[in-house]
Amino acid sequence: MIGITELAADKARKMMAENNISPDSSYGIRLGVKSGGCSGLNYVLDIVEGPDEKDRVFEKHGVKLFCDPKSYLYLNGTEIDYEDGVMDGGFKFNNPNAKRSCGCGTSFAV
Repeated sequence: MIGITELAADKARKMMAENNISPDSSYGIRLGVKSGGCSGLNYVLDIVEGPDEKDRVFEKHGVKLFCDPKSYLYLNGTEIDYEDGVMDGGFKFNNPNAKRSCGCGTSFAV
């Protein structure tokens, strides 16, 4: 399971609205990982039109979340949150699989 807090879902819906995307459409947030960053793996978030064929699909607080099978191995149990802040604001990932994370919270190691 991958979750999203109410605050993060609200920010995601606002981002979609700014891009003229209705939250009732097939669009959602693709969450994934890619190699890189100071801890080994980077989190990736994108607004996409619908899931890929093998994606895991979750919906919470009116936001659809899509995750490919390989990324799901690293992200199962993760909750996306959002923090307001001048220096370190933005989407944050509470990932129980991460053994260590970088200071900025955008990369992790398992």
